[in-house]
Amino acid sequence: MSKVWLGAFALATAYAAGPARIQFPTDIAAAGSFPAKWIAGSPSAMDNQDPPIQVHWYNPHTAILRENKAYNFEAAFMYLYFGNDRAILLDQGSTALPNFWPLRKTVDDAIASWCARNGRKFEDYELVLAFSHLHGDHWAAENQFVDRRHTRIMGLSLAQMVAFWGIEHYPEEQIAFDLGGRKLLIWGSPGHVDEEFAYYDTYTQILFTGDMFYRGRCYITYWDKWFASMQRLIRFVDTHPVKWVVGCHVEISRTGQDYTYGMTYQPDEAPVNMEVATLRRAFDVAKTITKPGIYFTGEVYLCNQTRGSITMDANPYAY
Repeated sequence: MSKVWLGAFALATAYAAGPARIQFPTDIAAAGSFPAKWIAGSPSAMDNQDPPIQVHWYNPHTAILRENKAYNFEAAFMYLYFGNDRAILLDQGSTALPNFWPLRKTVDDAIASWCARNGRKFEDYELVLAFSHLHGDHWAAENQFVDRRHTRIMGLSLAQMVAFWGIEHYPEEQIAFDLGGRKLLIWGSPGHVDEEFAYYDTYTQILFTGDMFYRGRCYITYWDKWFASMQRLIRFVDTHPVKWVVGCHVEISRTGQDYTYGMTYQPDEAPVNMEVATLRRAFDVAKTITKPGIYFTGEVYLCNQTRGSITMDANPYAY
C-alpha cells in the first residue's frame, strides 16, 4: 500500500469523522480580555456614528455584545458562548426592529466567523437563546430569531423558563447545560424580579448575574428574595473559582457618579466586569439594611424597594 494512498485514506477518514473536538478546560480560567472602552453613546444620539452593536471577542470562543447607548439608553450587554455542538446567547437586548437594530445579523455573522475558524457548518450549528429575566430590555430582539433554523428559544414566563432548563426546584436547584464540552451552571436568582437566573461559564469562570447585581442601580423589588439570592451567590463564589462577575448594564462612572436614568451618553462609565470582592462588599452592606432606601456600596447602588424613584436626587429616602 503506497504512502500516497495511506495519506489520502487518513485525510478522508478525518473528514468523515468531522472537525476535531475543541477542549474547554475548567481547571483554570480561560484567558480573555475586555475592551478599554465600550461604545457608550455620544453627546448627540442623532449624530452618533458608532455601529448599533459592539462585538468584542473576549477570547476565540467567547463574544460579548453591547447595545449602543445612542440606540437605547438601556445599553444592554449580551454574552455569546460557543461550544462544540451549540452556542448560547444570554439576553437579546432592548430593541426589536431588525432594520434599526440588527441583532440577528450581528449574531449570525459572529457564529459564521466562529464556524469558519473551527471547521463547522454554519447551517448545522445550533443556537440557544436565553435571558437573565423577563424585563423587555433583555429579550426584545428575540423576535428576530423566530424563523431561524436550528434555534431554541426560551419562553416568556417563569413556568416556561424553568421547564426550558429542566429545573424542578426553583430557585435553589442548580443544573448544568452542555454546549458540547463547555458547560454552564444555571440556577434561580430572583429579587429584582421573580423570574431571574444566574449563569456561570465553567470555561471562562465568568459569573453572569443579570440585573440582580451589576455596576449601577440594582433595583430590588423583593428584598427577602434578593437577599437569599445574594446568599446563594456568596456560597457559590466560596466554592467555585470565579474570574469575573458581570451584569447586563453599567449606570455608574469610574468615580462612582450615578448616570441619570435615560441618559444616552456615558463618557466615563465604569467597566462591566467586577471582581468577586465587589460582590462581597455589597453583601456586607446588604446585611446592615433594614428598611427601604438607596445604599451605595462604593461601586453599586442597592435600591431597596425604590423603583418608582427614578433619579437619586428625587429619591425620598436617605442614602
